[in-house]
Amino acid sequence: MKKTSTDQFILETLSEQHEHLTALRIFEAVQQKLPAINPSTVYRALERLVEQGKVSVSDMGLGAAVFELTGKELHHHLVCQKCGEILMLDDELIRNIFKQLENAFGYEIKTNHLVLFGICRHCKNL
Repeated sequence: MKKTSTDQFILETLSEQHEHLTALRIFEAVQQKLPAINPSTVYRALERLVEQGKVSVSDMGLGAAVFELTGKELHHHLVCQKCGEILMLDDELIRNIFKQLENAFGYEIKTNHLVLFGICRHCKNL
């Protein structure tokens, strides 16, 4: 099996699902198309796709890293630590913060997916 076919099936799976997926969920979806595939093959392909910048990996506080395509508009998340609600933030809200940090500390920020944890409005009022 070629690396490119595994990569392509992973990219198709992420494109079709329209959500953040764990490596296990990606493996299960790819396995339906390639029954003989080994989990380690999928994990190595995910690492390669992240290194190539085609896929981003994030810790959303779900107990496992999640993956998504990077070709979409940049966005970020607020995650409630009580109920697990995930809100998507437009990159425009965060971009100025990145610029301020770059100017203040001389860094070139490479982060393309920021996840902030806290307590949502609903849970705060309980």
